[in-house]
Amino acid sequence: MTPARPTASATPAAPSVRDLVRLRAERPEAIAEAAARRKRRPLLRTADTAVTADTAVTADTAVTAETASDRARPPHPGRLMIIAADHPARGALAVGDRALAMANRSELLQRLCLTLSRPGVDGVLASADVLDDLLLLGALEDKVVMGSMNRGGLAGAAFELDDRFTGHRPEDLVRHGFDAGKLLLRIDHGDPGSLDTLHAAARTIDAMAAHRLPVFVEPFLCRRVDGRLRNDLGAAAVTTSIAIASGLAGTSAYTWLKVPVTEDPDDMAQVMETSTLPAVLLGGEVGDDLDGAYGKWREALRLPTVRGLVVGRSLLYPVDGDVAGAVDTAVSLL
Repeated sequence: MTPARPTASATPAAPSVRDLVRLRAERPEAIAEAAARRKRRPLLRTADTAVTADTAVTADTAVTAETASDRARPPHPGRLMIIAADHPARGALAVGDRALAMANRSELLQRLCLTLSRPGVDGVLASADVLDDLLLLGALEDKVVMGSMNRGGLAGAAFELDDRFTGHRPEDLVRHGFDAGKLLLRIDHGDPGSLDTLHAAARTIDAMAAHRLPVFVEPFLCRRVDGRLRNDLGAAAVTTSIAIASGLAGTSAYTWLKVPVTEDPDDMAQVMETSTLPAVLLGGEVGDDLDGAYGKWREALRLPTVRGLVVGRSLLYPVDGDVAGAVDTAVSLL
């Protein structure tokens, strides 16, 4: 399989998944080499940020003054569109009624490369193994690369809320030249394991700030129902989780929030008044109603602190199978 690749000037170390597997076995140092030469970009591109054209100009693509101006203008100034693919590392492989949908790595990489090639997609959030694959495939050039940090709270496990930092450490993100980190913060007032996660999250935010790296904190209040962990998306619960997350660590200078849309989308305006920290919306489980999710995201994106979207399975595995169409529609909301 040869994934659709984003337009980029760098030659990939592995042009196909077959080459990627061979390279991993024979030259593992190729991952660090790919990371070192990756073209980086700012986390946010603003209206006055010049954006280098992704595609080379040839005799067949004459550039007019108007198109040149368009290329210098970010597609959505000051906004972020990030594709999330860190679910497998926590054992969360299901999409809809497909229990192991995300277990096929070749298919996942193909879908990720396609989404990263779409105009207006800024980057990807994933665990180390997925990011290493994408580095070798050359799919991370001029993209925001966000490492997933705590994946120890395995889906469905008795220790799910003792969410250890088993993924990227701050020093790993620095070494690879990645652009941000993300941590999950689930709090159950009836589970002592939540306190360990809360403490670890605070110290990780401190460490990220010391490196001047943004960290996206995804907070939830949750509880167990019939043995399964359920996130509370009521307005009061989301408000409380935002307040707790905003107050973690010795500084909030590099902290972003990654928040869900509340059960009643009309509550979002008041909920987002809880903090001045910049925030992105997470996609979550949308089921078959992707159009309904678009509507909720559209309204929430109008709020002052909301600066973008971080969406995974609903765009990578849309019900109708049209990945590019789903991604393009999400980008249009920005």
